[in-house]
Amino acid sequence: MDNTMKITAGDTTFTATFADNSSAEALKELLAGGPLTIRMSDYADMEKVGPIGTSLPKNDEQITTGAGDIILYQGNSLVIYYDTNAWNFTRIGKINDVTQAELLEAFGDGDVTVTFSLG
Repeated sequence: MDNTMKITAGDTTFTATFADNSSAEALKELLAGGPLTIRMSDYADMEKVGPIGTSLPKNDEQITTGAGDIILYQGNSLVIYYDTNAWNFTRIGKINDVTQAELLEAFGDGDVTVTFSLG
């Protein structure tokens, strides 16, 4: 199975590479059934977060996020970071070759609908 996923918001599509853990594998299996569309909201001026409608296995570890990091939060939400944060998180993947400015332009202010699909 390909190790990439597409993340689409409006007219912008990013490619992300999955992390190497059971959480990312579980998300791949979920996406194999079709795209996942999530309503994501701003949180703390550093991320977009939205529920995935199911629980995935967690592999929490102390990490510092950066622009483009995709994190599983509490096993049932996906987070796309556009700024840094340090905490115990499960890394799901990372958007390839993206800047904070590009993420902010694509996701905008407030809520945004984001579609995740296999690459």
